[in-house]
Amino acid sequence: MNLTETTDEARDSAGLARPDDLATALLTAEGRRDPYPFYARMRREDPVHRSAQGIWYLTRYADVEAALSDPRLSNDRDRMTCAYSALGGDLKAFSRLTDRLGRVMSNTDPPEHARLRKLANRAFTARRVEALRDGIQRIVDRLIDEAVAAGPTMDLIEAVASPLPLSVVCELFGIPPEDLPQVKTWFHRFGRLSEDIDKSEEAIDQYEEYLARLVRRRRADPGDDLISALVATQARDDRLTDSELLSTCFVLITAGDETTTHLVGNGMLALLRHPDELTRLREDPALIRAAVDELARYDTPTQAIVRVVAEDIEIGGRTLREGELAYLFLAATNRDPERFEDPDRLDLNRPGNRHLSFGNGPHFCLGGPLAKLQAEVAVGTLVRRLPHLRLADGAVLDWRPNPLQRRLAALPLTY
Repeated sequence: MNLTETTDEARDSAGLARPDDLATALLTAEGRRDPYPFYARMRREDPVHRSAQGIWYLTRYADVEAALSDPRLSNDRDRMTCAYSALGGDLKAFSRLTDRLGRVMSNTDPPEHARLRKLANRAFTARRVEALRDGIQRIVDRLIDEAVAAGPTMDLIEAVASPLPLSVVCELFGIPPEDLPQVKTWFHRFGRLSEDIDKSEEAIDQYEEYLARLVRRRRADPGDDLISALVATQARDDRLTDSELLSTCFVLITAGDETTTHLVGNGMLALLRHPDELTRLREDPALIRAAVDELARYDTPTQAIVRVVAEDIEIGGRTLREGELAYLFLAATNRDPERFEDPDRLDLNRPGNRHLSFGNGPHFCLGGPLAKLQAEVAVGTLVRRLPHLRLADGAVLDWRPNPLQRRLAALPLTY
């Protein structure tokens, strides 16, 4: 889809784009800086909206919460490909990536999804995640030490938020520290899939070969890491193929990288813009768990997720037809006044904070607890160790142009 800049004619006297221009408006400088007024208008005027391209936008909490659990809204890769093709989208990069990954948790529906997720659920337990806390603390302390030693300013994204999740996932999966630079290179190339498909595919090939070697080693010599746990689980479930095991490893290792990075980045920016709440957290560190949930609600990195209609369904008095696409705007639901009192206010101890930042239903984000744990440690440590932390003088915030994601290119800080 070609999302272009919103024209002056597409704006009303309040400066907000008409509902049909939501996806386009989110790419403008104004929309990238603060998308939430656009979501508020959509919720008020047309909460179940069909765009000129034939894509549905859902922005109400109740509608999206129900949609996330409804089997008539599909995440199946083949349905998704057909739906985007019908809109004339360029699917070259998407199709080649999904073909290489095969059928994994993130692109299947029940019952196949349940079978694949069962493997990960057995290995990716709450106990295993919580056991990483001390290791995450060591990584965060090291990254902050290195940033402080380098000078009086840092880019939080580059110095802490970006290297943290990859370092943690390498520890979780038992990837040797000396291999981390190469893994980082592969991750960088994955992120440029739409720009250079050949190099990205080459990186995927090399990464898959690397994971296959790790799996063989763990079969011969199991350890206390997630790959060993996945191998042991596969041994108890002979329906799971080696290809599916490798694809599961690939998805679990890569899935939480960007989300965790920008949960930390967006969260720290929100705190710095709300000094009273920052002081509140500094004076009461025990608030950190509730604080991270509120930061995830207030400015979630995943603004929207996509589903395709597998069977006609009525939502909010509108009929979504089979084969149509639906964008479920999680960020809009998290500011819905029908669900959250005073939703545009940051409240680190907000009661009943059942946000949808990590989804809901069968596809609820498996890595959500790990992402929140990393944010708890990172944000809590930054607040404690750097009491004078603030935005660097003259800092210009550049939000990446993606209507489905809210991610800072950099966050310049001084301390």
